[in-house]
Amino acid sequence: MQFQQNLSDGSCKIKFSWRERWILFTKGALYMEPQTFRHFSNNLIKIVADWTAKMDPDVKKMYSTGDEPIQGK
Repeated sequence: MQFQQNLSDGSCKIKFSWRERWILFTKGALYMEPQTFRHFSNNLIKIVADWTAKMDPDVKKMYSTGDEPIQGK
């Protein structure tokens, strides 16, 4: 998977390879070995830090409880 972050507004697109798509379709989940998960989490932390710096002030003020579903495009 690749993280493609738009640095002008903080948005991010996660692109999955055909193999990853097939795994998600057939198994409904991705398993990551410790090393892979470490790389994933490092990238995610970097993106989160960049997001907060680049997001619109109104978006920065939003609060999430963890209960609400996340809708993507």
